[in-house]
Amino acid sequence: MGSLSIWHWIVVIAVVLLLFGRGKISDLMGDVAQGIKAFKKGMQDDEKTAEKPDSMKALDHNATPNTPARSDIGSKAV
Repeated sequence: MGSLSIWHWIVVIAVVLLLFGRGKISDLMGDVAQGIKAFKKGMQDDEKTAEKPDSMKALDHNATPNTPARSDIGSKAV
């Protein structure tokens, strides 16, 4: 009693096609595909930017942490 037969599915599909039309459904599918492509491109861009700070940290570790900056040298009171 709770399951839908093949005739129910045919009626539902026919109503959807009548309401939205063939052109709107294909446009919707195209928009979904563009969204997926944009999402994948964004994920690749995020991975590239995540890799860059690691190389920058390696450069920061080479600097001596106790060396004051030039602006700090003249501002200290004696």
